[in-house]
Order: sequence, then C-alpha cells, then structure tokens
Amino acid sequence: MGSAAGGPRATTPGQQLRALFYVLPPGESSFRTLEEVPDYVEKSIPFFIAFIVLEFAVSWVQKHKLSGRINDGISSLSLGILSRLPDVLFRSVDLISYIYVWNNYQLFELPWDSPWTWYLTFLGVDFAYYWFHRVSHEVNILWAAHQVHHSSEDYNLFTALRQSVLQKYTSWMFNLPMALFIPPSVFAVHLQFNLLYQFWIHTEVITNIGPLEWILNTPSHHRVHHGRNPYCIDKNYGGTLIIWDRIFGTFEAEDAKVVYGLTHPVNSFEPILLQLRPLAHIWNTFWATPGFCNKLSVLFKGPGWGPGKPRLGLPEEIPVVTGKEVPFNPRVPAYLNCYAVVHFAVIMELYIDLLATVTVLSQGTILLRICFIILSLTSFGFLMENRPKVGILEIIRCSVFLGVYKLGYLRNQLTLLDCAYEVLFSLCIAFWGIQVMKRITSSKDKHV
Repeated sequence: MGSAAGGPRATTPGQQLRALFYVLPPGESSFRTLEEVPDYVEKSIPFFIAFIVLEFAVSWVQKHKLSGRINDGISSLSLGILSRLPDVLFRSVDLISYIYVWNNYQLFELPWDSPWTWYLTFLGVDFAYYWFHRVSHEVNILWAAHQVHHSSEDYNLFTALRQSVLQKYTSWMFNLPMALFIPPSVFAVHLQFNLLYQFWIHTEVITNIGPLEWILNTPSHHRVHHGRNPYCIDKNYGGTLIIWDRIFGTFEAEDAKVVYGLTHPVNSFEPILLQLRPLAHIWNTFWATPGFCNKLSVLFKGPGWGPGKPRLGLPEEIPVVTGKEVPFNPRVPAYLNCYAVVHFAVIMELYIDLLATVTVLSQGTILLRICFIILSLTSFGFLMENRPKVGILEIIRCSVFLGVYKLGYLRNQLTLLDCAYEVLFSLCIAFWGIQVMKRITSSKDKHV
C-alpha cells in the first residue's frame, strides 16, 4: 500500500487468515494513514495455496475425484497473475482516484478509529460492489472485461483467482461517493477484505451454511452466479452480503445442477486471448451494426442486445443447457502436464519474488521481469492447447530465461536454485529443439 512513515503494519498469520473471511474486527484493522495499511491480498498468497490443496483433498474424499483440471487451473492462475502485474508498476487506480476526490472534494471526515466508520465502510464498499458487479453484466463494454472471471468451465478456488486486467479501470468510479467522507485508510482495508472474502465462496465442497445463507454471499449463491443455465443468468451479484440481491430483485437460489462458464464458451487457455477476444468481438459488432444509436447500444446495452431487442436481450435466446456439456479439454500427453506444472511453479516463484523485492529493483528490471512472466503465461496457454508452434515459443522462452538469468535480472535468493534452473532450462531447450526437428522432418516426409 505504501512505504512512508514506517511502512505497512505487520500482520500475524492468524489475522491474515481471519481477513480472508472478513472477521478481522475494527480494533485490529483500523489505521490512521494509508501507508500503514497492510497488503492483505499479497500476504494471502500462502493461504490461497493451502486452501486450494485442502479443497483438492476434500473433493477427493467426498467425490473420489479432484476439484479441477491442470489446464484450467493454470489458466486461472495465469489470469490472476496477469491482473496483478499493473499494480507492481503503480498504485491501484481505485486508490489513486479515491485519494484525489478525498483531497479535493471531501465534505467532512469520519474518524478513522471509530467502529461506526468501519461498519459503515463495510456496507458502503459492498453496496458499491453490488452495483459495479451488476452493471458489469448489463453493459456490454464492461462485460467484455468482467467475462474473464466467468470463462472457466470449472468451479473451484482456482476460479476465484481468475481476474481481469481491465476491470479495475472501470470499478473505481462506483467507490467515489465514499471518498467524500470516509478516510482512504479505512476504504483501502475494506476494498481488500471484500475481494478476499470472495475467494472461499468459489467452491463446490461446501454445500450450505444454514441461516447465514439469508445474509451472506455463500458458495451456493455464487455457484448460481457462475452458471450458464438460463435460471442463473444475471443473478446473485453480491460480494460479501446477499441482502442487496434480495432487496433489488436479482436473487436466485441454487436449484438444478449448475453448468459453469459463458453461454458462448471461448474455448482457450491463452490468457491474453481470454482478456482481449471479447473486445475484438465488440469492435467487429460495432462496425457491422448500422445506425449511430445502434452502435452506441452495442457498447452500452447488454451483451445479448441486438437491434429490435430489449436492453438485456431475449431470455429465449440463451442457449439451452442439457447437463451433458463437455468442457474444453484438449488432449495433452501426461508428461506435458507435468512440464507445465513445474514451469508454472518457477514462474510463481519469480512472481512472488518480484512482489517482495519491487521496492529495491530498477524500473528496467521490473519491466523485464513482467515481460518474461507474460511471455511464459502465453506459452503455457499454447502448451495446454497442444499448439503446433509451442515448441518454437518454448525454445525462445527458455533461451530468454537463461540469458536474463545469466545477466542477473532474474536472480533468486536461494543460490541452490541457480544451478537447478540453468540445468532445467538448458534441457528444455534441447528437448523442444528435438521436437521441432521431428515435426519439420515429419512434415517434409508427408510432402515427398
């Protein structure tokens, strides 16, 4: 959050765990200045990993199957990393805009250390999230960003980390009314808590939590939100509380088995394509639609809108769900899945190290690391789809890694890993070189 006046306040593991469930009370999560606010999201990474492992174990015990797939899990994590990379370079636009309004248009200041301020901000942030979330489903140009989170055909804790790069550049405006009277330090805490709470509700291993289902957003309610069944569309927008949906008529209880994903699946694991393809679709539709007013409607009405249709489209045009839908799952050899897991673990380690050392790195080094991470995540998407060109891309990626690692731009704190990385990536270059040569030879033989 910052590093002035002593820097962010330290948190204990117990506090961090309770922050995940929004049960860290005002006395432990109120701060005078923004610089003192801990980065709860970054510190939650170990808990994310631990709960994902726990979910896999519980799912295996309950259903004798794992709660997700390697390809979809890597895709979700890739999108999560991608969404956080801009925050490495500069402060969140949510905070920048909020601080600007606070400094220039503040009407009055509520006390930062009052429990009443804490609880009011809790309600305010969640209320703003409800409307931002609802508008993101009902306005096509905003849906183009938000749909990334819905693009998984699995539903597990990996899905919670599947986030949009672009969404944060539209969400900020919904929080600005609070900047007229709520201190930025209080807002920054709840902005993180509201996001963290939504992690644990992305699971199928928790069925029902009793009376709390009436008040809180729960796994059951959020499963409906992620469904592509007609009864699930545009329902249950709440972040922490479900009361807003009950008040504004968008609540739907879980009923028939939920089929997850988009009504028109993207069928890809490439993070850049998943982020940008909807924008390309809007661009093409915009120019293909006649009439200035209709063009504006393409941008600002619902994703299902078309000339002559109501604002949110026709419910009968939502594709029928049979329950026999098969998720996009290209056949990939087992050894490539192992390869992807190992290399993704390396990228995760580099990403976590980047977050930990960003304040002491030069801008050039930070940009170089970010570019390499993006290159790697793109290559993993190609790998999970078993694309023909993945061999060439991996040769380039592994060569780049060895080059920048030798030059010291990707150095690890553990010297033991230096040698291991050099051996691993050298072997990978040789492996993919052989694969590319085999493919070229095979192609020539076919043309003889």
